[in-house]
Amino acid sequence: MAFRTKSSPFDCIIFDLDDTLYSSSIGIGNYVKKNIDLFLIEKCGFSQTKASTLRVQLFKSHGSTLAGLRALGYDITAEEYHSFVHGRLPYELIKPDIQLRNLLRSINQRKIIFTNSDRIHALEALDRLGIRDCFEQIICFETLNPNLPNSTRPDEFPVLLKPSLDAFRIAIQAANVDPHRTLFLDDSVRNVAAGKEMGLNTVLVGESVNNNVGDYTVECVNSVTLTKVIPEIWGNRVDDDERKISRTNSELDALLSAYTAVGA
Repeated sequence: MAFRTKSSPFDCIIFDLDDTLYSSSIGIGNYVKKNIDLFLIEKCGFSQTKASTLRVQLFKSHGSTLAGLRALGYDITAEEYHSFVHGRLPYELIKPDIQLRNLLRSINQRKIIFTNSDRIHALEALDRLGIRDCFEQIICFETLNPNLPNSTRPDEFPVLLKPSLDAFRIAIQAANVDPHRTLFLDDSVRNVAAGKEMGLNTVLVGESVNNNVGDYTVECVNSVTLTKVIPEIWGNRVDDDERKISRTNSELDALLSAYTAVGA
């Protein structure tokens, strides 16, 4: 029987950054929460107890503390907020990940970062991981909120972030992709649900059991999980009658090892 290669159903792979391309276990997220609490205490005058409670409330109601504070009328710039919250992070905790780099290099489709974080933080994290050059584009806070620096009052331009559907619309337009042929990976259930609503093929990262939120579920982003759960990223073999035959694990391992040998 003759076989031929069928192209992948995905033209583009969009990745979240924090807690998706590196593990939450290294603790960066906890430092972010700590710094937000300090910002609320030092810059806004809240008590320590109130700060932690307010951070959670604003995240649930507005998607981020910054968005919530500006909606409440606090005249805080994004630069002021991000330099405090992200500027104090121990980025040395993020180590180069050669296996992740090799995995990304094995994926021939366009690869894009879509993060709520500011560009400075995104570049720092990507540089620490050693994968900045693996991505064609970074869609970040500044992409979603281009008019924010021109605002004359805090509530003039609402802050847009995932999981807002408007944020996804901006991202899809900025990336110039067909959502039905795009794979989106994120660790947030709310973000994955929103992406799915926008027509994206979705992957929930950080879960071991499929909870039906996303189209796929993976514990982490590495070659073992992605080749096992979503082998169609690399295409499939089909016979002449269009019967789909997935690539075997050995075939995918061989594909990835070609990049592992390069190591850069």
